[in-house]
Amino acid sequence: MSATTGTTMSTTSHNTPAAVAVITGAARGIGLAIAERLAAEHHAVALWDRDAAALDAAAQRLREAGARVHAIPVDITVRAQVQQAFEQSAAALGTPTALVNNAAILGRSGPTLDAALDDWKRAFDVNVFGALTCAQVVVPPMVAAGWGRVVNVASVAGKDGNAFAGAYAASKAALISLTKSLGKELAEQGVLVNCITPSAADTEIFGMYGEEEREALRARLLARVPMKRFVRVEEVAEMAAWLCSARCSFSTGAVFDISGGRAVY
Repeated sequence: MSATTGTTMSTTSHNTPAAVAVITGAARGIGLAIAERLAAEHHAVALWDRDAAALDAAAQRLREAGARVHAIPVDITVRAQVQQAFEQSAAALGTPTALVNNAAILGRSGPTLDAALDDWKRAFDVNVFGALTCAQVVVPPMVAAGWGRVVNVASVAGKDGNAFAGAYAASKAALISLTKSLGKELAEQGVLVNCITPSAADTEIFGMYGEEEREALRARLLARVPMKRFVRVEEVAEMAAWLCSARCSFSTGAVFDISGGRAVY
């Protein structure tokens, strides 16, 4: 099966393609919350993640709730794996109508002037080039069908920066710019491309840090949020679900803030 032919796309009575969503980084946190929300809106969901064990648990949880699910371990920095995941997910569920680029890493924290270039490259490999690769593989069939939605989960850090997390912030700024460029390119082809810029969610992504460093980072992040709390993953999922739907019909290349008042633009 090729990326452009794939499984025949079925349609509803309203001539909108039957909903099939690919979600990256879907085994936990924001990605899993988005998968659950989309499943509740009758999307079939393809779960992509590097963590096979967590992925199996997430898929089982969704199946028990009645969702149509296909789960496959994939490293989005490896194009061959992305292509294979697309082909298997399309065969199992139908050609995707939505892509949620959620997979990301924080990268190492520390002074930017002392940062190792390899650490920056790794952050960009996952947060930017991985999202681009997924779009290059998943979106062409949407263009061919004349309907699709892409949601990039960026970060408010991409708008105003994060001290001592320069690679992460810069990569998320690049993802915002990628969203705007792709949105403009596809504006007349029925495929809408938007991004979400949440402030920090209290998820397992903090687990890469030691306890002292983790708590210091959490405190710094919360100090910047006027509402003085972390965003809930369900709140991000609600916004993503709208952006994946036909209800979102005249927004593309746009940045949707969900930062508890942190964003200044």
